[in-house]
Amino acid sequence: MPTKIMKCVSILALCLTALRLPTANFQVLLEFVVCVTALLVVTQAVGLRKYLWAAGFSVIAVLFNPILPVALSRTTWLWLDWVCFMTFLVSLAALKTRPTFSEPSITHPAAGRTSL
Repeated sequence: MPTKIMKCVSILALCLTALRLPTANFQVLLEFVVCVTALLVVTQAVGLRKYLWAAGFSVIAVLFNPILPVALSRTTWLWLDWVCFMTFLVSLAALKTRPTFSEPSITHPAAGRTSL
């Protein structure tokens, strides 16, 4: 659930950036949010064994890292914002975790009252 929330926050931030609303301070916040979210999606994708998604989001994390910023032209950043926006949107549907159901335990105290 936290990954889904972070994806939605990143989508909103990328949408605002694509509409050319950010200031210099917003750009640093955008880079931080997108980088952290991309790293969360990488861990989610690895857990789901979808390594192509993990590789793609690793690239996004590197491009948007706030510690060592990548110098690109404004036009290139605009295209990257839209590509990342669409990637996060698609990942909402493509990287869904399946719920895991636990098996009833025979060592649970309530299990002794019922037959196996």
